[in-house]
Amino acid sequence: MPTFAYTPLLSYEDDGLVRPTQVVVDLDALADNLAAIRRRVGARQVMPILKANAYGHGLVPVARLMEHLGVDYIGVAVLEEGILLRQAGIRTPILVLGGIWGNQIPLFLKYDLTLTASSVEKLEQIDQAAAALGVTAKVHLKIDTGMERIGVHYYSATPFLEASLRCRHVQVEGIFSHFANADAADLGSARQQLARFQEVLSFYEKRSLPVPMRHMANSAAILRLPEAFFDLVRPGILLYGVYPSAEVPRSVAVRPALTWKSRVVYFKVTQPGHPVSYGWTWAPQRLTRIVTVPVGYGDGYFRAMSNKAHVLIRGRRYRQVGRICMDQMMVNLEWGTAYNGDEVVLIGQQGEERITAEDLAAWAGTIAYEVLTNINTRVPRRYVSQRYDVQRLVQPPVLE
Repeated sequence: MPTFAYTPLLSYEDDGLVRPTQVVVDLDALADNLAAIRRRVGARQVMPILKANAYGHGLVPVARLMEHLGVDYIGVAVLEEGILLRQAGIRTPILVLGGIWGNQIPLFLKYDLTLTASSVEKLEQIDQAAAALGVTAKVHLKIDTGMERIGVHYYSATPFLEASLRCRHVQVEGIFSHFANADAADLGSARQQLARFQEVLSFYEKRSLPVPMRHMANSAAILRLPEAFFDLVRPGILLYGVYPSAEVPRSVAVRPALTWKSRVVYFKVTQPGHPVSYGWTWAPQRLTRIVTVPVGYGDGYFRAMSNKAHVLIRGRRYRQVGRICMDQMMVNLEWGTAYNGDEVVLIGQQGEERITAEDLAAWAGTIAYEVLTNINTRVPRRYVSQRYDVQRLVQPPVLE
């Protein structure tokens, strides 16, 4: 059976033992954010979404923390993420939210992963594979209420639900949908999707059947659509202390758990008119102090931010200049002061100044989700906490 790579975490204590460019994850902030979400949704179950390396925060350590905090379920996107968590010792139920293809099904069953059934054909494949292995597969039925991604259309759901009742080796544990626009200023389309999902759910009431676990609320819906909480909610970016968009209310108080930082590794004085970096897109107009920072688009610091981004050094905000390289970039100090080894904050706070994932998203012309999930795994993650045993949470898993 396959095993999957887990990026070794270097020292969680000593900055000097890891690459100058690193991500620091505050486990206490993650725990506080989860607690705030739980207060918001009351008795509903919570499924933290840990796909894409836990939004850049580190899949296994974040999953171990969530399990320690007693979450009801964990959500991931692909089979490999689920297997890696099982190999790391995670025993919490895991739902793989993405689409599947037939030959993956035995691996889902081997590792006790819950499958997303997104069509009658997939449902039948799961039932047949489970029968062949003499086990019962746990599935959640996916209803498409307006994403046009995966799932059975809401207006064609009845045959799908009827087929699920005929399966003898499938336990239909849940049924769910996903919002396309819950983070938009106008909630009209979100409410339309919600009404469509509720109409699908009426299938069970009309037949006096028990209703599976219902879930639809993502981060944006947790913030503003309590009628969508149902039985379980699925916080994604909100768990990590970032709001889904500028349009959503801050009805849950969260704080960023991730700091991205580097250090000054070179200092130079550049003459007027001498261009900096590839393409010669920027040159100083006067004698200028320039420092080099060992981070670039190979780390996920987008090239599109060239000549737009800012960083923090010694509590002051400075502009990045010239093209961002794969592994390095340059920063214009004007005539400010910095020394080799000085901390450079890319995301986070230094003194009274702060740079957010949303700031990087604006400079790159994207969204905060992409900023966080694109921080490359070659950037070491370092975990800090005043409450939890960090060493236990970050130790590499023993692969089967």
